[in-house]
Amino acid sequence: MARFSRIEVASVMAETGLVPLFYHQDVEVAKEVLTACYQGGARLLEFTNRGDFAHEVFGELNKFAARELPKMILGVGSVVDGATAAQYMQLGANFVVTPMLKEDVARTCNRRKVMWAAGCGTLTEINRAEELGAEIVKAFPGSQLGPGFVKAVTGPCPWTSIMPTGGVTAEEDNLRGWFEAGATCVGMGSKLVTKQFLKDRDYDGLQDHVQDTLQLIKEIKEDN
Repeated sequence: MARFSRIEVASVMAETGLVPLFYHQDVEVAKEVLTACYQGGARLLEFTNRGDFAHEVFGELNKFAARELPKMILGVGSVVDGATAAQYMQLGANFVVTPMLKEDVARTCNRRKVMWAAGCGTLTEINRAEELGAEIVKAFPGSQLGPGFVKAVTGPCPWTSIMPTGGVTAEEDNLRGWFEAGATCVGMGSKLVTKQFLKDRDYDGLQDHVQDTLQLIKEIKEDN
């Protein structure tokens, strides 16, 4: 069962502005990354549903978070059907993210009042996701849609909360472009938890990088 309500999750997404995305098949590495993100100030992490037995890694990681990192909101991404969403919710997923709009995922999550975010690439998809109860929608792939898409949507629909994912980097110009366009938060994977950090097992460096990124996002949000 989720430890955090859907409103709590959406509020933390809007407050911090950052959702790290990460997957690793080794649960001990995943624990180190989760801890580094947490100590760097992140309060959310989307564990990507990728690879064999990913749900087993997630289950162990979520138990670890509940025990050692009590304010960390752990969710799952790359979910493409309601059955997979249900499986992860049985393991305590606090939110579920899809790469596309999947109504069976919406229904499955809504039954348990678990936060979910659908990957959308058109205003029609965003409208449908909101009709299905989405608090935040994922603009995906962000690299193809760009900040202009976010600005075009939030102009006529200022109530819409958008999380671009894909094409988001930790550079100031990139982040400023998204938030000035009206993004509520951003999802960031390999540009945050880089291959180099993992290769070097440089978890202190990762912690500093997360902290710096969150501070930059805070400053950008205060400017807007």
